[in-house]
Amino acid sequence: MTLTKEQFDALGRDLDELRERTIAKLGDDDREYIYNIIKVQRALEVAGRGLLFAGFFPPAWVLGVTALSVSKILDNMEIGHNVMHGQYDWMRDPALNSKMFEWDTVAPAENWKHSHNYVHHTYTNILGKDRDIGYGVLRMDQAQKWNPYYLGNPAYALALMAFFQWGVMLHDLEADRLLSGEKKWADGAAARKRMWHKGLKQTLKDYVLFPALTGPMFVTTLAGNLTANFVRNVWAFSIIFCGHFPTGVQSFTEEETENESRGQWYYRQMLGSANITGGPLFHIMSGNLSHQIEHHLFPDIPARRYPEMAPEVRAICAKYGLQYNTGGFAKQLTSVFVKIVRLALPDRLWGKPDRPPAGTVGGGRAVRAA
Repeated sequence: MTLTKEQFDALGRDLDELRERTIAKLGDDDREYIYNIIKVQRALEVAGRGLLFAGFFPPAWVLGVTALSVSKILDNMEIGHNVMHGQYDWMRDPALNSKMFEWDTVAPAENWKHSHNYVHHTYTNILGKDRDIGYGVLRMDQAQKWNPYYLGNPAYALALMAFFQWGVMLHDLEADRLLSGEKKWADGAAARKRMWHKGLKQTLKDYVLFPALTGPMFVTTLAGNLTANFVRNVWAFSIIFCGHFPTGVQSFTEEETENESRGQWYYRQMLGSANITGGPLFHIMSGNLSHQIEHHLFPDIPARRYPEMAPEVRAICAKYGLQYNTGGFAKQLTSVFVKIVRLALPDRLWGKPDRPPAGTVGGGRAVRAA
């Protein structure tokens, strides 16, 4: 699809107008919503940790782990991720201020806000700029040059899924840049210090302090905390990868995105993202990242507003003949894993990309995703 400069400008105005109308509606409903989510998250954590005191009774252990898992998912997805995007800064509540908030995971908030809020959301799906394309570990785009290391793509993906919070933390080491010489070890001293402090604190909390508080139930509580973190890791990985890497999500080059207009930036966000269909509870549990397209367009608007914005975004896509990539959870996740396996193998086994590169952002888009 090729848009003219005038169409890009009009696209930008349409989405800016939607943004302003939504911001004008923010108020008590949004305030009450996030406070209620926090209450539920805290109640589930207390219930989960309390039930683990009776971990010798299998049903209590299962219920405790379930409650703790949901608590950690809510803290990670609907609270932590969204608060640190500044979605609730307008409330002037220090507990929900993006500059002060810290979440229940080993990744330090300050590190994450740089790599995610700034790098990823500024350079979404720009090859060589967006380090979330493969997280420095995986081959997730056919434009990433294949080498034998990528034969392990499926194994690396499964490991990243199981230990996702650690993968997010270690992402800030930028190991690929260190190995290539683009970055010196001394350059990351401050980030590493924050990683060390937060990782140690979180590890002691989950795997020493809380298990110790349950006395003779230390081992079962430790197993419960490990399981809850594993569940949260698998869920977060699945939602995030479904929003960024299913079939049809497009990538861009630095040349194609040079001197982008506002409309062209919006264009890249829409074509570089994908949504997941589901009900209200599914959207809450995903932190509304099931509306990844809307999130990339409006990252600082409270995510609970994305479901009401989505029909208008979809209509705007239709107006300009643009793809609105959406599908069920199973469909999107399956396409992600098919891509992971496919890109593990040399390109000669698969041939050329389905649709070859075609021009710049201003004159057509290159679809490089396999």
